[in-house]
Amino acid sequence: MPSSSGRHEPSLEEFTRQVVRQYLDDMGGIDPDHLHGLIMNTVEKPLIKTVLEFADGNQSRAAAILGITRTTLRNRIKRYQLDQ
Repeated sequence: MPSSSGRHEPSLEEFTRQVVRQYLDDMGGIDPDHLHGLIMNTVEKPLIKTVLEFADGNQSRAAAILGITRTTLRNRIKRYQLDQ
């Protein structure tokens, strides 16, 4: 998608594809184990932390932005120890 500077900025989907492809290429032909779980666990913590910061710590707002319930958000906050 074009940015305000007129450059083409990759969409989140395109960026994800590029990063995953690079990761697979860097594995040197070895198939990674549990790639889905690895990616989800790697992405979810900073996603939640960033959205919480964006929402100024308001868990209701953060949950709405993420499209999850407050209970789910609280469980993730606890899982990733983001409440400290």
